[in-house]
Amino acid sequence: MKRKDRNAVHTLAHGESPLPLYHRLYVILRERIVNGDYRAGHVLPSEADLMTSFGVSRITVKRALDDLAAEGLVERSRGRGTTVTQAGASMRVGSPISASIDGLLTSLSVIGQGTSVEIDAFEYQPANPYVAEQLRVPVGTVVQRASRVRHLNSEPFSHSTSYVLESIGRSFTADDMLNTPLIDLIQRSVTIAQVQQAITCTLADNVSARLLKVSVGSPLLKLRRVFIDTDGRPVDFAEILYTPDRFEYRMTWSRNANNQLEVDTENTAISL
Repeated sequence: MKRKDRNAVHTLAHGESPLPLYHRLYVILRERIVNGDYRAGHVLPSEADLMTSFGVSRITVKRALDDLAAEGLVERSRGRGTTVTQAGASMRVGSPISASIDGLLTSLSVIGQGTSVEIDAFEYQPANPYVAEQLRVPVGTVVQRASRVRHLNSEPFSHSTSYVLESIGRSFTADDMLNTPLIDLIQRSVTIAQVQQAITCTLADNVSARLLKVSVGSPLLKLRRVFIDTDGRPVDFAEILYTPDRFEYRMTWSRNANNQLEVDTENTAISL
């Protein structure tokens, strides 16, 4: 059983959520489709496997899969199982927007210094297809994966999962991440020239619900971010989940000399 599914067993069976059990499973599977864990043409685990992995009944699994099918995210057929549709895979956020980083990196560093962090996972593992696509490396390339929860006034407000190129990740340890913002650790090895990011919304799955102390299905803000160095190489891909009541991202657009709107880096900020 995968680690994320082991966590899900406890959350689905014992989580204090007003959502029906089948809907909580639906949320988890839907998030994996939208995130790219399950891509177009991917056959989801069988009903029996999902029952075992999540510790739920066949009725619960069938209702969750039926809801995914009704939404057009999967197709169900006897003999073939449940397959992710192209429409479902296309829901994944595409190429994120580019933004100037003059003020952004400073904001990230200040946030890191003004909050406390808890390391949930720190490991080296092969990049799955989605992570490999973001970092522009072959599938299976070893990357550093770190899962962290940030606290403000002893309350969690963000859960981030970062994937750093191994050559850079080996320059610091998990203990370093407890005391130094990741952006500062990365910039000891390379200079960040560009940041690509996308901001969207999502629902808490079993893992984020546990770490952020919210119910499965609770609304969250999701930020996807890629740091690119001066050679045009993506060096870090991260997904950060925020509780919406404790996070605000502000930016100002100004008209430049060519009469085009561009981000005003002096007025771009992250507020907690």
